[in-house]
Amino acid sequence: MEELNVLFWNSRYERGETGWDMGCVSPPLKAYIDRLTNKELKILIPGAGNAWEAAYLWEQGFSHVWVCDFAPTAVQQFLQRCPDFPANQVICGDFFTLTGTFDLILEQTFFCALSPSLREAYAVKMAQLLGETGTLAGVMFDAPKNSERPPFGGTAAAYRSLFERHFKTVTIEPCRNSIGPRSGQEVFVQISGAV
Repeated sequence: MEELNVLFWNSRYERGETGWDMGCVSPPLKAYIDRLTNKELKILIPGAGNAWEAAYLWEQGFSHVWVCDFAPTAVQQFLQRCPDFPANQVICGDFFTLTGTFDLILEQTFFCALSPSLREAYAVKMAQLLGETGTLAGVMFDAPKNSERPPFGGTAAAYRSLFERHFKTVTIEPCRNSIGPRSGQEVFVQISGAV
């Protein structure tokens, strides 16, 4: 398997090889965001890429939104597309080195882009960043997908087993509003209460 490092991901953005990018907010996440009422939430979007969800949140009046991606080209493209977004809330760096706490972390194509060997570390880091009161919400594949390259798939049962070791509340439900090519292959997760 090719190493999934900064060079790998940055070259994908440079060449425009971003087949996972819908060019808009993910419908399940848009529906979730549209139900949020507290505009003061401190929100993180890791592995944000072109960060359509961050732009949408900003447009809806959420001012405490942080974007993190370690591909410099992705970060530059986002800032060029959204010049009003505060540059000091855009982190070009490694998610696993982040510090601080967040009220909400949105998951969209980050988990499936990580090597499955990092899933335990992902859950641990999420628990650190969310603490007892924050929530991880978003979309994950409930399908086999690939074993040697992203997107890596998985099952709702495996995710439940992983996250229940680190959080008190784990809700996983089938997505009913996925885009056509992903229909029937996604689950929406809401995870909170780090232990």
